[in-house]
Amino acid sequence: MPDDARSLPALATDPVADPHAVVQGDRYRITVLTDGLVRLEYAEDGVFEDRASTFAVRRRLPVPAFRVLDDGPNLEVVTDRFRLVYDRRPFSTSGLSVAVRGGVTVYHSVWRYGEELGDADGTVAGMPGLRGTARTLDEADGAIPLEPGVVSRTGFAVLDDSASMLFTDDGWVAPRGGDRAGAGAASSGRREDLYVFAYGTDHAEALRAFYAVSGPQPLLPRFALGNWWSRYHPYTAASYEALIERFAAEGLPFSVSVVDMDWHVVDVDPELGSGWTGYTWNRSLFPDPAKFLAWLHERGLRVTLNVHPADGVRAHEEAYAAMAAALSRDTSQRDPIAFDVTDRAFLEAYFAVLHRRLERDGVDFWWLDWQSGPHSRVAGIDPLWTLNHFHFLDNARPREAARTADGRAVRDDRPLTFSRYAGPGSHRYPVGFSGDAVISWASLDFQPYFTASAANIGYGWWSHDIGGHFHGAKDDELATRWFQLGVLSPIMRLHSGANAFITKEPWSFGAEAREVMTAFLRLRHRLVPYLHAMNHRAAFEATPLVRPLYHRWPRPAGTYDARNTFLFGSELLVAPITSPADGATRLGEVRTWLPAGTWVDVLGGNVYAAHDAGSGGREIVLHRPLASVPVLAPAGAVVPLDAAAVPGNDTAPPEALEVLVVVGADGAFDLIEDDGGPVAGPDAPNVARTPVRWVQAEGRAVVGPVRGGSDGTAAVPARRTWTLTFPSLRGLGPDERAVVTVTVDGAPAEADVRRVSLAADPRGTALAVTVADVPADVEVVVRLGAGTALDAGDLAGRVFDLLDRAQIGYDLKERLLAVATADEPVTARISRLQALGLERPLESALGELLLAR
Repeated sequence: MPDDARSLPALATDPVADPHAVVQGDRYRITVLTDGLVRLEYAEDGVFEDRASTFAVRRRLPVPAFRVLDDGPNLEVVTDRFRLVYDRRPFSTSGLSVAVRGGVTVYHSVWRYGEELGDADGTVAGMPGLRGTARTLDEADGAIPLEPGVVSRTGFAVLDDSASMLFTDDGWVAPRGGDRAGAGAASSGRREDLYVFAYGTDHAEALRAFYAVSGPQPLLPRFALGNWWSRYHPYTAASYEALIERFAAEGLPFSVSVVDMDWHVVDVDPELGSGWTGYTWNRSLFPDPAKFLAWLHERGLRVTLNVHPADGVRAHEEAYAAMAAALSRDTSQRDPIAFDVTDRAFLEAYFAVLHRRLERDGVDFWWLDWQSGPHSRVAGIDPLWTLNHFHFLDNARPREAARTADGRAVRDDRPLTFSRYAGPGSHRYPVGFSGDAVISWASLDFQPYFTASAANIGYGWWSHDIGGHFHGAKDDELATRWFQLGVLSPIMRLHSGANAFITKEPWSFGAEAREVMTAFLRLRHRLVPYLHAMNHRAAFEATPLVRPLYHRWPRPAGTYDARNTFLFGSELLVAPITSPADGATRLGEVRTWLPAGTWVDVLGGNVYAAHDAGSGGREIVLHRPLASVPVLAPAGAVVPLDAAAVPGNDTAPPEALEVLVVVGADGAFDLIEDDGGPVAGPDAPNVARTPVRWVQAEGRAVVGPVRGGSDGTAAVPARRTWTLTFPSLRGLGPDERAVVTVTVDGAPAEADVRRVSLAADPRGTALAVTVADVPADVEVVVRLGAGTALDAGDLAGRVFDLLDRAQIGYDLKERLLAVATADEPVTARISRLQALGLERPLESALGELLLAR
């Protein structure tokens, strides 16, 4: 076995809590981890667990302020957030409780041991509960039950860690029980290990506590943020290369090639088993694997191969003899080498022999397609957990850099794996593969909620089979809406099952769908600068890219009801359309909640006001044609984009950037870039930050200069072209070019100033100011002048477009246009529309336009 593979990598852990955080008796131990998180252990034998678990890898945290009241029949532990009462006996409903203190507006804010925390739908004490995520969406056709999260409307949540796997001091895995560190002998009897999160409705802080104990989300390699192409199909090298060439010709960018299981030999002698497991290239399809993978790398793509490891290594595999030699196995009878994740020697050879040889061909990371259950040869050891853990750590080994299309080496030193969720703590091993979903509107409708709720258990990087895996029927509208959701998801991976008729190439759909799909695939790569800044935020600020609205606005009931609306990074609110369009209006619709403030749809330019101080926002139904989906930014939002109209596969920091600036309030954003190597923290020397600021009172935008260590600034282009785009900006006068002034490093500079249409609605316009060839180390200032404001836009034109699209009578169209645009108060116009007895979708769509502000 090679020298670099004689031992498995180990996760850095710090599992032993500060003794000053511990209150302990003979059979109980209470550890105050944070002011709102307490660990509760009961051990019949008086021996407690100090090893790291799959969930809890860091228990040594700063000790929060707390008081212990120990002078009565009960023991009490009190922090600013909770009061724990315990009778020092075996945990019971009457003897152990945690009351959430202060600010919880629900009646049931006391957790009692043993009480049911919620049913499969997440209902708690009659209130809609807040769930986490699930292991897989395999075969799901719509909603499935979700596991618990660490946030709740009741103010408390409990994570039961009593049965999870453990990590030993040398980095190996162990089940609960057995010989325990410090015990000296096998332990026995009742034992429990619970973590109670008592954060009220401070959901964001509960999530920070979760990450504090379980470790942060890792920083993804930048290439993972682009489009992924995946299809279960027996490609040849030639047909795959032809596909990639066609994508390029069509202006469809992709950054990751996912090669499903037909890369390896699947036609196996039945006496040896099935063809699902394989480690030998199918050279009838890929005669020169290294050449094929190099070809993909040269075009800016990274590559992952699918592996189903459950069947081990059979005699037909090219690596069989090498595996047998590494494990000192007899090959004379051609017996299979069984997959055994509990055998450390096997797992070392699994990586060193099976995977290393394929990685030398050019494989960047692995799609671990484990479908064989949670059981292994050692009770309590979950194979999926173990594989996720060691695959991710193994992928962190130094490896040869991939190259871009122009031959530049690109550092990809950040580990990545692609596998199913295994339980709390799985966020440390991204990216998640959610499994084989059914092609249906029900599946699409469940995925936004499923993705956002995963943030409740810290799982931020789900990748779904966008468009669905199998079954169902061809439906251009459904596929297009799924593309849109994918672009606005953590990972955008198109996928199809093994059916020649199920394809996701845009050209396989009708003209309208093809045009929209193409636009959104390009938008995904244009979003990479924003996504990568959010990637840093997720890793270092405990903020997943996609979160439910209630993480930021926990008080209004409407944010809990808008289950499918989510935050997309720090600036954007997305309300995907997940049901078919109405036949008359030909518009898709979504019911959502707008938090208080002013919001602009950055794709279409619509402006909405939600200033209801009593409820903290506004419930609203939004309607969009197939070309658009609501992507809303508040006043003051700043969103950086790649300026290329047709981006390429390469996701490296671009030389031209467009920044959307929504006026109406002060705004600030730090564009975060790096050199692709490991990043130790937010202020690491290989991280560069370019500040972008908007000062509303002065009508002034400021970009730069870039800041950071030399390693980080070296990764940023030395000179850049900046375009500042102001969506839905009210006109600055008859000659806007004369009003706008620009300085670069304090000196007046030339700029291109023009009005442009927004992507999804020509009625929406923006002012775009472009300044070319700006050095990275200087400041750009764009002044629009005081009084800049948002413009509600061409209401009459939008009403006309809505009615022109609608499949209704021409006479009715004329009448509706006259009513909607009449010179009278909007309340009167709405009343007249209601009196006409219109079908609900048409009345609702007109009402949206009239009542937007």
